[in-house]
Amino acid sequence: MKSIVRLSALGAVAVAVTACGTTNVDTAGPSAAPPSSPSCANDTTKTSTAPVSLTDGVGRKVELAKPAQRVAVLEWQQTEDLLTLCVTPVAAADPAGYGTYVKAETLPAGVKDVGQRGEPDLDALFATNPDLIVVEAFKPDDELLTKIAARGVPVLATLGADASGQIANMKKVFSMIAQAVGRTERADQVLQRFDAHLAEAKRKVAAAQVKNPDFLFFDGWIEGGNVVIRPYGKGALFTELGEQLGLKPAWTDEIDKKYGSGGVDPSYGLAQTDIEGLTAVGGATLFYSDDQTAESYVPELRKSPIWTALPAVKDGRAYAFPAGVWGAGGPLSNEQAIDAYVTILTKA
Repeated sequence: MKSIVRLSALGAVAVAVTACGTTNVDTAGPSAAPPSSPSCANDTTKTSTAPVSLTDGVGRKVELAKPAQRVAVLEWQQTEDLLTLCVTPVAAADPAGYGTYVKAETLPAGVKDVGQRGEPDLDALFATNPDLIVVEAFKPDDELLTKIAARGVPVLATLGADASGQIANMKKVFSMIAQAVGRTERADQVLQRFDAHLAEAKRKVAAAQVKNPDFLFFDGWIEGGNVVIRPYGKGALFTELGEQLGLKPAWTDEIDKKYGSGGVDPSYGLAQTDIEGLTAVGGATLFYSDDQTAESYVPELRKSPIWTALPAVKDGRAYAFPAGVWGAGGPLSNEQAIDAYVTILTKA
């Protein structure tokens, strides 16, 4: 998906939060997470040893004689998911980028770098001798999926985004990976905590009685010396989280047809515009990723007279999410995003 690969900082927003109730397992074998992993401290859930039979995200049947231990992973959400399940992958795509943009889970040193997401080094990948490779795909004949499956190693294809229900898809991907590695008990525990976390966040925001529920979350990048803005439209993960908290999306299909790129991405719910396009949401409250990399769009954004004239900016209702929460992440990244919204909305 070009829109995701184009900007590594998709929703690269972060909040410094401590994961509540996350745990660590003493599972034997090469995939066991190190005891120092904060998200796996004191875990007592069990790892299954039973054969695995499941249908993956693109309808393929995946059969394993036993849960996978040596897992290679080619997307960041799924890398985060494995770590939350207390399974350290033997190989991962772009671990340096992961470390920059995903703060919910730390990838331990020693995980083999197998190249870029979407364009991995297949020789390096298979040299790690994985017993399962986790990829992201949207159709069973995806080119990368087909290439990897042809090598005879079991492949689990996960659907990384679904604009009809991003939270539900996030949970489905997490549970699917958990089944493949025998960690369903741990997954159930994590997802129960996520639901409780979201319910408590709803209560806090409702009590705050937010006066202006209209909102837009966006990120961006610099291209050809200009700031490109990526609005999160209806169906985007961070938009859905805001809706869960009682907010109302301001970037509509009508606005996108006039100011955007002709329609939000059907899988991720993302659009594209320029700074002037932000005027289309009127007085909506703005949330944006405070990308702190060397290529950040934020300094140029803040210099723009169009930006400084926006109602939300003039009224002090344009809020930067500190860098580090991945906008297409697993349960812990989503908890961080929820916490970011709650912190802002209850203090506004």
